[in-house]
Amino acid sequence: MVNDARRGGLYGVAAYSLWGLFPLYFRLLDSSSTLEILLQRLLWTLPVCLLVVAATGAAGRLRALLRRRRRVAALAGAATVLAVNSGCYVYAVNTDRVIEASLGYFVNPLVTVALAVLVRRERLRPLQWAAVSTGVLSVLVVTVDYGRPPWIALILATSFGLYGLIKKQVGEDVDALAGLTTEALTLAPLAAAGLAFYTATGHGTFTQDVPWHAVLLAAGGVTVVAPLLLFAAAARRMPLATIGLLQYLTPVLQLLIGVALFHEEMPASRWGGFALIWLALALLSTDALREQDRRSARARESAPAAQPVRAQARTPEE
Repeated sequence: MVNDARRGGLYGVAAYSLWGLFPLYFRLLDSSSTLEILLQRLLWTLPVCLLVVAATGAAGRLRALLRRRRRVAALAGAATVLAVNSGCYVYAVNTDRVIEASLGYFVNPLVTVALAVLVRRERLRPLQWAAVSTGVLSVLVVTVDYGRPPWIALILATSFGLYGLIKKQVGEDVDALAGLTTEALTLAPLAAAGLAFYTATGHGTFTQDVPWHAVLLAAGGVTVVAPLLLFAAAARRMPLATIGLLQYLTPVLQLLIGVALFHEEMPASRWGGFALIWLALALLSTDALREQDRRSARARESAPAAQPVRAQARTPEE
């Protein structure tokens, strides 16, 4: 059990590290437009998924899922929302707004909590209310600093929160690989048509710097599939609260890349807004850990107590 949890931790760190390092990958594609990078990622995700399905023997699970029309429709909606998230993120990197993108992923857990209240009618605990209120204040501080709302951060946080909500509504019994492949199937034809038109109008860059640029664009499918499958493997082996703490690795890496490598502007007032976000996340994480402890305690109390084995009395003759 310990080894399984350790593997889960490694999978989780790998998944969130890959997401956090994506700005370095997208900077290698700076000669391509945001639209082309997005369409290439959507297109190449499908063959990567199908290869993994064939290698793992998951074709049966995929066929079973494709027969469930309502779930396929829901997954198509999830894929569309994730495409918006991906396109916005690529745009942020290509326009030197990696720090603002990192803010979006710091804000995302708070958006998830807000969606739970608005859509699933869940009730917030006091620490959760404090976290959400602090998060709203932080966005206001950053808005004053930028002189505008941090639209990229808000779109990234909201779209990824909606993606998680839709996946939750679809049901946890849907196989992660089958679900991802279904999402890819719904968008790949649109991506292929879009790329065909984009190339026909003379805007495509796939054939530039042969073969390296083409390889980098095609690798977009791997950048979608690999972290999602690593995350799914981690989620099966680790408590939800631990996964929740690991997710902050992604925006931390993005922030470091934006400040230290891309030298984006980060004035003191903006640091103040980020500090408020970190305070909100500390409150949220504290609440999550307390709730996990409470659930563990309730589970122990409800578990049937082990009956002591009574030794039978022996006669002197025995």
